[in-house]
Amino acid sequence: MTADIGKSEAPAVPGRLPLVGHTAAMLRERLDFTAKLRSYGDVVRLRLGPLAVHFVTTPELAYQVLTGQTDKFDKGILVDKLRRAFGNGLVSTDGEFHRSQRRMIQPAFSRRALARHAEVMTESAGEMVDSWWAGQELALDRRMQDFTISVVGRTLFSADFGPRVGAEIRRYTPTLIRLGVLRALTPSLLSLPVRRRFDNAVAHVHRVVDDVVAGGREDRDDLLSVLLRARDEAGEPMSRQQVRDEVVTLLTAGSETTGIALSWLFHELARNPGVEERLHAEVDEVVGRRAATFEDVPSLVYTQRVISEVLRKYPLWFLMRRANTDVTLGGVRIPAGTEVGFSPHALHHDPLSYDAPARFDPDRWLPTRARSVPRGAYVPFAGGLHHCPGHSYASLEIAIAAATVAARWRLVPVPGKPVHPRVVGLMYPNRLPMIALPRRN
Repeated sequence: MTADIGKSEAPAVPGRLPLVGHTAAMLRERLDFTAKLRSYGDVVRLRLGPLAVHFVTTPELAYQVLTGQTDKFDKGILVDKLRRAFGNGLVSTDGEFHRSQRRMIQPAFSRRALARHAEVMTESAGEMVDSWWAGQELALDRRMQDFTISVVGRTLFSADFGPRVGAEIRRYTPTLIRLGVLRALTPSLLSLPVRRRFDNAVAHVHRVVDDVVAGGREDRDDLLSVLLRARDEAGEPMSRQQVRDEVVTLLTAGSETTGIALSWLFHELARNPGVEERLHAEVDEVVGRRAATFEDVPSLVYTQRVISEVLRKYPLWFLMRRANTDVTLGGVRIPAGTEVGFSPHALHHDPLSYDAPARFDPDRWLPTRARSVPRGAYVPFAGGLHHCPGHSYASLEIAIAAATVAARWRLVPVPGKPVHPRVVGLMYPNRLPMIALPRRN
C-alpha cells in the first residue's frame, strides 16, 4: 500500500465533465476506466453525475471494505436503486435485519441441503447433454442460462416449477437483471420504454413468485420450504412478502451469474487446448461418460482450478458500498454516508497481484501459487458480512455442469463469429455460438 498515511483527501480523477462527471468516460471505457484508476492513487475521488464516490484501487483496501472493516459499510446506492426488484432480500439489506435473514436462510446451503440440490443439478445437466446432437450449433450462452434457471427453479420450487413458471422466469429474469444494472448506473439516461421494460419484468417475476409462494408448503425438500420453516430468534416466521423478496434474490443471483460463468468456462476451454485436454482427462477418470454427481466434485481437482480461474477472469465489473460511520482508508478520511467503490475486475487483473493476468492459467490456483495472491485480490463472491451465502451452491453447480458436458461433448467455436465481453455490471459474452462434437475416448 503506497498511500501517504498522513493524507486527508484523496486525489481527484482527471477528466470530470460538467453535470455528468466521470459517468460518460466510465460507460465508454468500462474495464479500461476502472483499471487505470490505480495510477491516480490507492484511494481516488470521482463523480458519477452529481454523486461523489471514493474508489479504492488496491487489494488491501478492498479487503478492508469487504472484510476487515465490514461492519462500517452498508450496501450503497447501487443496491438502493435495485430495491424495486429485490425488496428486502439479502442482496439489498444491511445491519441486524440482514444478519437475522442470513441466519434464517443459511440452512438452505448446509452440506446436507447441497447434497439434495446436487441431485437436481445432476439430473438437469444429464437432460441437457442428452438433448444435443452431433454437429449441432448451440447458442451456448442462452443454453447455460436456461440450464441455471431450470436448476434454481427446481431447487427453489420443487414440484411447483412447471412449464408456465419456468417460461415466465426464463423470459423475464435476464431482463430484470440486465436493465436493473443499467437503471442503477444511469437512471437519468434511461428512456421511458426501457424503464417500462424493467418495471414490466419486475411485475411478472413478482407475480409468478407470489403465486408459487402462496401455494408453498413447509414439508418439502426445496429452498422455498426452508424459507417457510425458518424462524428468527423470537420464533417468528418470515412474512410472505419477505419470503417473496428472498426467492426473487435467490432466483436472480442463482441463475444469471452462474450461467455466465459456465459460458465463459467453455469459451476458455476451446481457446486453450492444453487446459481442455487436462480437464477431459480428469473427467474421464472420475466421471466417465455419465452425469457428474455431488460425490464426484471433491475429486475434480483440476476442474475446480479451471472454475476458480474463470471466476477470476470474468468477475463483476464494479461494486459499491456506503460508509455508515467515519472511516479511514489508506490514510484518507471518509465521512459517514460516503459511497465507496471498487472493481473486482481490476483487482483480479492487477499485475502486482497476478503474473500475466490476461493469461488463462488454472495452475495459478495450485496451493503453492495461490498462497501468494494478496487478500482482497480475489473476490468473486464479495466478502465479510455480505459474502454471498450461495457461493457453495454456485461452485457445485458449475462443477457438475462442466464435468457432465465434458464427459460427453467437445464444444468448438463457430468460425467467423468472434466472441468478446459485453460489460454491463456482469461480463456477458456478446454471443457464444459453439458446435457440439461427441467425444470419443
